[in-house]
Amino acid sequence: MLHLDGSPLTLDDLHTVAHGGQPVALSATAREKMAASRAVIERILVEHAPVYGVNTGFGKLSDVKIADEDLARLQLNLVRSHACGVGDPLSAPEVRAMMLLRANVLAKGASGARPEVAELLIEMLNRGVHPVIPSRGSVGASGDLAPLAHLALVVIGEGFALPGVPGGEAMRTAGLQPMTLQAKEGLALLNGTQAIGAVGGLALRRARRLAELADVAGAMTLEALRDTPAAFDARIQDIRPHAGQISAAEHLRDLLADSEIVESHRVGDTRVQDAYAIRCMPQVHGAVRGVLSHVADVLKIETGSGTDNPLVFAEQGDVISGGNFHGAPLAYALDYAAIAITDLASISERRIERLVNPDLSEGLPAFLTSDAGTSSGFMMAQVTAAALLCECRVLSHPASVDNVPTSAGKEDHVSMGMTAALKFRDLVGLAERVLAIEFLAASEGLRYREPLRPGRALLPYLERLRAIAPAVTEDRALGYDIERIAGAIRSGEL
Repeated sequence: MLHLDGSPLTLDDLHTVAHGGQPVALSATAREKMAASRAVIERILVEHAPVYGVNTGFGKLSDVKIADEDLARLQLNLVRSHACGVGDPLSAPEVRAMMLLRANVLAKGASGARPEVAELLIEMLNRGVHPVIPSRGSVGASGDLAPLAHLALVVIGEGFALPGVPGGEAMRTAGLQPMTLQAKEGLALLNGTQAIGAVGGLALRRARRLAELADVAGAMTLEALRDTPAAFDARIQDIRPHAGQISAAEHLRDLLADSEIVESHRVGDTRVQDAYAIRCMPQVHGAVRGVLSHVADVLKIETGSGTDNPLVFAEQGDVISGGNFHGAPLAYALDYAAIAITDLASISERRIERLVNPDLSEGLPAFLTSDAGTSSGFMMAQVTAAALLCECRVLSHPASVDNVPTSAGKEDHVSMGMTAALKFRDLVGLAERVLAIEFLAASEGLRYREPLRPGRALLPYLERLRAIAPAVTEDRALGYDIERIAGAIRSGEL
């Protein structure tokens, strides 16, 4: 059981709840903090002090005072009017991650919502009620308003739940009662960066796995090309002590230990040094690790942050308007991660080229086929990698440098963080396929070095790859093999 109290969550927490269905509960401490912040809102209602989003309109309409009898309708109208999302819905794991993150923000006790709001979100998670949340419509400032509004629709018994069931029906089937939102509670559900965090966080976890597996694919390519691991010597890394570089080099040394192939050409090889795509793996793969580690730190801070507006500080009894809903920290970080993963795909594609190009492959048959001419072998596999890489490069253009003012100029600088998250997710999927092509080509290249065996730690990977995609003894449709290997990368099977 994962108990939410507003503390930061890890990428593993996010993944386990999103994909594994780990049960969630609201901690007793969180209930107390939420009750205290709610008491501040109740006091404001009695005193009739104007507070944004509690008894005023929203955005450009923040100067409009709302009568007491209209406060509940204000919150209802907020949820309905802001549910303007369009496009393909987020996946069930992304929705679950988003619900978890929103419940955890409420659990901080800075939102002014009753504990019952967080508890209902948690019960929806635990009972599998997943709102249909369109993926497009958030500019990542004032929070992910449209995606979170679609989440809130199901909380009030409206909208739709996956797989397209009316929200009220899904709630009743799960034994849950939709909620009538009170003052501030609609806004408490809508303000925040949880759509960015959910989509970006789950994609980031996949990206970190990809960075580790890139070492494996690269090591297999090195073996197939009869290249040398000399550049991975610990002394080289220690004199430029970036943590990611040191880690990648150590991993590569471990993967190549006890290699019969490396040992077979250690003496008498006239090559002085290898191409950058091989020799510079610690520097490039390591730098990618460093970027992803930084982005993970940013996301972890965000998972335990109060991102509402206004924020309620119960100890002082203050309600203060600010800008914690602005997605700039996540937008910048995810754009940075997109650049790094694009370069990881780029160096992988260069290694694929070396495997299939007879001018570069150190004696491997052209396009990894012994029947070149009649057969095309891996010719088109490298073409596919090039196409995927081109799309990665397009998607690596940062979203965070864009700005379209909204809400009649009141919200005049937005983050475009959701765009950054969505394109990063898509980019990771493309990079998984590029790496799948390298795995497929490298394992085929190793077949031509038999009976010599590669590093001991590579053998289980090679065995698993062979189970997914048998050796290519004659031309076949490799696209299916690529997708199966990419799926194994994505699922963690490989």
